[in-house]
Amino acid sequence: MQLLPFYLVCDESGSMAAGGVDAINGALPDLHDEISSNPAVADKARFAMIGFSTDATLLQPLVDLSEIDSLPSLSAGGVTSFAAAFRLLKSTIQTDVDQLKSEGHSVFRPVVFFMSDGGPTDTDADWRGALKELDESRYAPKIIAFGISTADVATITEVANFKAFIQESDNISPAAALREFASSLTRSIVNSTTSISANGGEGFDLQVDDHVPGFTSLSLDKM
Repeated sequence: MQLLPFYLVCDESGSMAAGGVDAINGALPDLHDEISSNPAVADKARFAMIGFSTDATLLQPLVDLSEIDSLPSLSAGGVTSFAAAFRLLKSTIQTDVDQLKSEGHSVFRPVVFFMSDGGPTDTDADWRGALKELDESRYAPKIIAFGISTADVATITEVANFKAFIQESDNISPAAALREFASSLTRSIVNSTTSISANGGEGFDLQVDDHVPGFTSLSLDKM
């Protein structure tokens, strides 16, 4: 079976306590319900969740969303650490994809939805090295980055090797972005499932609808 691992990687720095974390936590049940309610989607999508500030933590290991009742909550504290997030993401994806392959599955290149309201600090100076290691890793993901509130535009753009957008410039909240991403992902997997049955699994695109600001079609690369 062809599976798509996707990851929510979200900033848990102290500045998110003003409402950003609450907004995302409030939207997580929608992501869960949207993807798990359609059997064709739940069968193909695998989800993991990482929270990061001073350290990064794997909050939700790779899972079929239809198998769990609720997702863990993000908290807010510490200082943004991009390097910690990228290092944990790299090791997590490696473990996850190796496990899926050992179970006999084939895997689309992972998709990451990276959300932050800040930028690297002086103590996070090696974040570019950590990102480079992720980008050059065996199972390098495609990252869509979303800048919340005061996020540095240049940093968010640099993180996204596929697409990036900022909350204010596109007039969309973090919760709305997460819900729309889940909805678009669901429709895309349904369309891919239909196409795979007819054409043997080659040459499919994940269509992230244009009404989600900054999102366009994302190629589903086979690994």
